[in-house]
Amino acid sequence: MRLTEKILAYVREQGLLRAGERVGAAVSGGADSVALLRALIELRDGLGIVISVLHFHHGIRGEEADADQRFVESLAAAHGLAFLTERGDAPATARARKLTLEEAARALRYAWIRKLLRERAVDAVATAHTADDQAETVLLRLLRGAGTRGLAGIYPRKKEEAGAVIRPLLAVRRAEVEDYLRGLGQEWREDPMNRDPGHARNRVRHELLPLLERDYSPGIVPVLADTAEIARGEEEFWQAEAARLLPQLAGGTAASGFSLDAVPLSRQPVAVQRRLLRAAAEAAGLRLSFHHCEQVRLLAGPGASGSCELPGGWRAALLRGRLVFERRAESAAPAGYEYRLSVPGEVEITELGTVIRASLVPLAAGKREYNRGRFLEPRKLGPELVVRNWRAGDRFWPAHSKSPKKVKEWLAARRVVGADRRLWPVVASGKDIVWMRGFPAAEPFVVATDESAVVIEEVARSVAEKDRASSPGADA
Repeated sequence: MRLTEKILAYVREQGLLRAGERVGAAVSGGADSVALLRALIELRDGLGIVISVLHFHHGIRGEEADADQRFVESLAAAHGLAFLTERGDAPATARARKLTLEEAARALRYAWIRKLLRERAVDAVATAHTADDQAETVLLRLLRGAGTRGLAGIYPRKKEEAGAVIRPLLAVRRAEVEDYLRGLGQEWREDPMNRDPGHARNRVRHELLPLLERDYSPGIVPVLADTAEIARGEEEFWQAEAARLLPQLAGGTAASGFSLDAVPLSRQPVAVQRRLLRAAAEAAGLRLSFHHCEQVRLLAGPGASGSCELPGGWRAALLRGRLVFERRAESAAPAGYEYRLSVPGEVEITELGTVIRASLVPLAAGKREYNRGRFLEPRKLGPELVVRNWRAGDRFWPAHSKSPKKVKEWLAARRVVGADRRLWPVVASGKDIVWMRGFPAAEPFVVATDESAVVIEEVARSVAEKDRASSPGADA
């Protein structure tokens, strides 16, 4: 089956487009997005749609990114299509909002997409996620820990406040995309960041998936795509079931607090209890990790009593047969936290609403001095790290500084105050702090001779969770 025939069948099967709709094709210049545009152009008469080309410049990669924009603009002009573009500053956004560069770029891109939809510039935006993107997303979420919501992966259609984001290429492999473009004689742009092994998605794409496909399951990509399809069906059922049952138990879901009737909740199957707790919490703006959800669920069990502390300044307690959730006063906020961190691995810091991630990355000889303060030497670290808030007496020596100082002095120099100061995260190896938010890695631990390095980073969950159904590494 030709690629365009496969796309047309998928669009119709999933109900992605209707005749008369104005579709914005999000085109980065990469192979996937260029193929999306060319396929939509081929199919537009049969679908009865009007196409425009969307391109977002993230303010990364300098002249290369400028050349990408010119390439996409000329492609739109060659086919007589309207060209809409916007520019953002992803590095500045990443610094200001404590995001990774990828998260910041994606946040800016999708904010613009939603703006176009709200302003009715287009009725739908098509992004170029392929079956390979779907497989990578499912694998990444499985490795980091996920239920059916995470394993549902990338949704074919994601409804927005106005319009929708659609993924017409989800049934297509990346290799098919490139074969299609070669058959057309159509060029595309290569983004060198897609080869950077410092990004987990790139390691899954270029190392893990090929290994699984070669040595374990030749059909791993469609298998993972089927897993996502099954999980989406399960997720849709459970969301509807939670919406049906929650009003029977809830005593309000205001931002200041809410409660659930504990006895009927505890009589539900465990899976239903978890769904109801998470649905009620999310209605009030509180996201429960699996760990906290289990703590709360056990509070509602027969003979249980007491309370538990939750992220975001919340507390849950069993009072007179009701499971009550309430915001705590600032003075009652948690005084500290401590989590174990494997290398490689990651841990969610619920008190901060972020994730601390430790990645083991190959280190080319030329990179040892470049951005030296980012890389830690694995042999100098213990087998397990500890993520915690800083404590009185802690000392830290950031790379590129003359000598160690007390952590409180570093924070005072940065004018960090209040709850931020009290909960400021550090990562320790034994008694030594090797990483601290907002600073280079510890000078005594930076890479000297190893061919691989440990990179520790803090990843905000807020933006990623808001659009969990979408891939964080989209070619769009």
